[in-house]
Amino acid sequence: MSGILYIVATPIGNLEDITLRAIRILKEVDLIACEDTRHTSKLLHHFEIQTSTTSYFEHNKLTKGDFLIRQLLEGKNIALVSDAGTPGISDPGYNLVRDAIEKGISVIPIPGSSAAIAALACSGLPTDQFLFAGFLPQKEGKKKKFLESLKTEEGTLIFYESPFRVRKTLGLMAKVFGDRHAVLAHELTKIHESFLRGLLSELTTREFVEKGEWVILVSGQTQD
Repeated sequence: MSGILYIVATPIGNLEDITLRAIRILKEVDLIACEDTRHTSKLLHHFEIQTSTTSYFEHNKLTKGDFLIRQLLEGKNIALVSDAGTPGISDPGYNLVRDAIEKGISVIPIPGSSAAIAALACSGLPTDQFLFAGFLPQKEGKKKKFLESLKTEEGTLIFYESPFRVRKTLGLMAKVFGDRHAVLAHELTKIHESFLRGLLSELTTREFVEKGEWVILVSGQTQD
């Protein structure tokens, strides 16, 4: 029989946000596939988890993905983790899950932290409909075109953005979407966690430290 691929969510900041089930699975599996083994080793050390690790990230996903699938087919149980949050969300985990399913391998979620959902839940924007758009393109032209494709979406829009581009992106959003209500969620579950709320035009002029992890939420077309 083939093994099981566990999709294990890890904390996005505060280590106390890991689940008891996640700790147990990470201890019991034969191998942990990590976005960055050095980063994950800190988490494993904290919870005294001694399971072997291997890297699985964007630039080795093809060769390492084949290796992991072979291990699963040989009966090994593997846990997939990202640096933070739920694997497969804006990272190459999707490819491994897809390939495992195609091979008839059981894929089991071990749910937990997600920056997008945590930000949405505390945003004050409507939660009945939302669209997670992930990381925006870096180039201005592609970013503008991408935002324009979302202009008529009715649900709350959720984006991840680099701290170095947050302010400029807010300005571009104001031009494309108009002056909608928006929320900046910063460093969620970490010491300097904060939320900034207001119109897009207001947020572009607010003072904030342009570093750390950022989630941008913007109201949908019919929400304001």
